[in-house]
Amino acid sequence: MMHAENAAHDAEQQLIDRAAAGELDAFNQLVLIYQNLAYSVAYRTLQDQDAAADAVQESLIKAFRSLQSFQGGSFKSWIIRIVVNTCYDSLRSRRRRATDSIDDFAGDGEYAPQLEDPAEAPEAYAQRMELSALIERGIGDLPPEQRLALTLCDVHGYAYEEISEMTGMPMGTVKSRINRARAKLRDYLLQYPELLPSTFRP
Repeated sequence: MMHAENAAHDAEQQLIDRAAAGELDAFNQLVLIYQNLAYSVAYRTLQDQDAAADAVQESLIKAFRSLQSFQGGSFKSWIIRIVVNTCYDSLRSRRRRATDSIDDFAGDGEYAPQLEDPAEAPEAYAQRMELSALIERGIGDLPPEQRLALTLCDVHGYAYEEISEMTGMPMGTVKSRINRARAKLRDYLLQYPELLPSTFRP
């Protein structure tokens, strides 16, 4: 297992070296590896599909231009940090304009289409979709910093150390934001007990 991880790391490092030398094809291969994660982080942070796509595109251009400054370590953390910073810049300029309607933050529910399980009863499927949409709304109501930390931890499964590296937040801040986000999301979901599995109901 460790051998496979080392081989993958070496292959990635070769792509990084080639991309840093100006080879666009090598950079495009790196993009293919990380674009879904980058978009997920941007979408959860900005809560808007077009804005997320723009932020990812802008981030990838920034990453390609500044590859010379990559000092080694985790390329994934480096590129996600660029995405996070780009999203925060976007949020700041959005707040400055302050003319956007609240609808822009609502998300249109198309982010993660779930495949229908043929063995699942229609009522169960409908309830699962309703719960999934409710969770998305609850996450969408969180402040951007908490939303980002929760997404990286609970949606993508990153450890606190990695989240700290990706976001530039101190470890204690990461932990407290995740804890606060989970508590707020739990309180939000408990307002809709009829949609929760019986084990979660108060």
